[in-house]
Amino acid sequence: MRQELLSLPKTLAEDVARNLVMVAKLLDEDPERAYGYSRVALRLASRVAAVREAAGFAAYGFGKYSEALAEFRASRRMTGSAELWPVMADCERGMGRPEKALAMAGEPEVQRLDKAGQVEMRLVAAGARRDMGQADAAVVTLQSPELASNAVHPWTARLRYAYADALLEVGREEDAREWFAKALEADQGGTTDASDRLAELDGVEFTDALADEYDDEDTDADAKADANVVEATDAAPAEAEGAEATTESAADAADAADAAVTEPVEDAEDAEPVQPVAVDPVVPTFSDQDKDEHKDKDEDSEPGTDADK
Repeated sequence: MRQELLSLPKTLAEDVARNLVMVAKLLDEDPERAYGYSRVALRLASRVAAVREAAGFAAYGFGKYSEALAEFRASRRMTGSAELWPVMADCERGMGRPEKALAMAGEPEVQRLDKAGQVEMRLVAAGARRDMGQADAAVVTLQSPELASNAVHPWTARLRYAYADALLEVGREEDAREWFAKALEADQGGTTDASDRLAELDGVEFTDALADEYDDEDTDADAKADANVVEATDAAPAEAEGAEATTESAADAADAADAAVTEPVEDAEDAEPVQPVAVDPVVPTFSDQDKDEHKDKDEDSEPGTDADK
């Protein structure tokens, strides 16, 4: 790839390289973003075979099999290599044409593939057989010297896994269990779920202890929250009743105060006017002696008597 990018101007080559790096980085974990980066690289350098190949794998990972096949064909025309033949056949399967994929497995290009490529082509052919409902033929297709070998290669785990899965489909459960176990032995990188399939056949169920612990904590928290809600709900009517009683007491006190102020006024308006009481004048009483003395004083004080004259 580096040699191909050297044919581009330096700045352009750097831009293309950055996008291709992102494609390789995201291809497994985020196929959609990987596909987006591949389209950018393709716009920048569509005449570079490595770019067309990367765009093909990005489209393949994103499920765009027709587009992927077109990019793989373009790359193959540029390089003349048969390396992409198995994945091109698998694109045919993805497009719903297993017969075409099976026909490609018999083409001369397969003989030009290395051992890994030939095993990959066998896997695609077996998959095409199963797509066509030929499960027994799929089992036969996978039987090969590579399957019988005890040597472990990068493709060994996938080949054994595919064979075990095909055996299980035709009802050979014991044989399938044996080959799932062999696949697990060869699966050093964890590329398959052979351990899960093996446990499933043995009736073993795995429980995530941490997940259960978190679930228990969440359950306890929910229970406490519900209890608080119930307490608050129960307390609310009592508080409301207390507040209502207080309000009624205050209302009664206010009514009583109003009554105390207004009742005298009402009584004064309704009462009959008070009649004045007749009081006899006080006449002083004198004794006869007092009368004589009083009379003498009057005579002495009377002006213009005959004596004076």
